[in-house]
Amino acid sequence: MSYVITEKCLGDRYAVCATVCPVECIHPVDYKGQEFMIIDPEVCINCGLCLPECPVGAIVASEDEDKAYAAINKELTASCKNNPPAPERPKNDPPKRPGNKLIN
Repeated sequence: MSYVITEKCLGDRYAVCATVCPVECIHPVDYKGQEFMIIDPEVCINCGLCLPECPVGAIVASEDEDKAYAAINKELTASCKNNPPAPERPKNDPPKRPGNKLIN
């Protein structure tokens, strides 16, 4: 099982997670007309480095924690593997998405 990027990332992409990923399995994508990141479940090695990096807690450690977004991550992988890296947003930049709060 791989880590999963959830709805909290939608429109509130920080991209810090991709910077720390040792296997480059995190990719930017446009989803529902908003910035988003996905984790390629076939490449993720479950190292956990991305989890503490997300300032809004958009990453969960198991596909079982958010089955809907696990399916979305998997579905979007093919279309975004070759996308250029997303620019990293400062971790202290306030969230744009209503209801998101900085956790770090």
